[in-house]
Amino acid sequence: MNWITNYVRPRINSLFSRREVPENLWTKCPECGTMLFHRELSDNLNVCTNCDHHLAITPRDRFAALFDGGAFVEVKVPDPVADPLQFRDQKKYPDRMRAAQKSTGEKEAMLVAEGEIGRTPIVAAAQDFGFMAGSMGMYVGNAIIAAAERATKLKRPLVLFSAAGGARMQEGILSLMQMPRTTVAVEMLREAGLPYIVVLTHPTTGGVTASYAMLGDIQIAEPNALICFAGPRVIEQTIREKLPEGFQRAEYLLEHGMLDRVTHRTKLRDELVSILRMMGRMPAPTKADLPAPTPTAPAIEATPDPAAPEPAPAKAPKSS
Repeated sequence: MNWITNYVRPRINSLFSRREVPENLWTKCPECGTMLFHRELSDNLNVCTNCDHHLAITPRDRFAALFDGGAFVEVKVPDPVADPLQFRDQKKYPDRMRAAQKSTGEKEAMLVAEGEIGRTPIVAAAQDFGFMAGSMGMYVGNAIIAAAERATKLKRPLVLFSAAGGARMQEGILSLMQMPRTTVAVEMLREAGLPYIVVLTHPTTGGVTASYAMLGDIQIAEPNALICFAGPRVIEQTIREKLPEGFQRAEYLLEHGMLDRVTHRTKLRDELVSILRMMGRMPAPTKADLPAPTPTAPAIEATPDPAAPEPAPAKAPKSS
């Protein structure tokens, strides 16, 4: 009985009570190969703690870190026609959309929100590269127009985070028509005298780069972000020459005058607050609130102790 009680039963219990370890607890950095714990990675805004490589981040996670207290209100975007061209390649377009919605939990490739950063009210829009490579379709065009209209109505600056593989081929010419539409939306902000700041993240390519992503009053990029119209591989195959090291990366474009800043993701919020308040001619940002001063309590007179000896009387001074 001792053998069954002390060995067999605990062994059986351990087999049935064994819990499966989730597969998403660790992420491998694609740059240096370091295994990053999910909490450590999210606390650092999806930036590798070993090599500073900037991994992809969803618009919701970005907005949660951007807005004060992580609080923001989504701006409603008009829904376009679901499948205007009845497009089909290996899958039907609606099937691809449903798969992307299930994997990302988002309705489409762009999220628009309003809130405050550093007590500075703004409207923000961000593309989700995880949703069909952040491709620009009619919904993205509608989202940028909705963001510009909301910013114009509230007299707020617009901050846009771009991340896209280009236009959405499943919508054909209708996706390319979003290039002039979004350009008109940016012009609407210019006429209203409102700042338009673009943060280019990895990657920003194709028709997105050829339209609203390069029309900002201030152009900021995250480190080592690929920013181009045609990719390096396409260019090398076309001109049959080897491209320079770091060609079309953020640092290369900064050196050649196409960007204003290259800013680390963890420092981006403070920089945006400073730029927005400076452009809006507002006072310097407040880092934190000091606690309200507590009222000073009135002094309490000490109660004499009856057991204490009485002080000796003071002696009169001697007369000379």
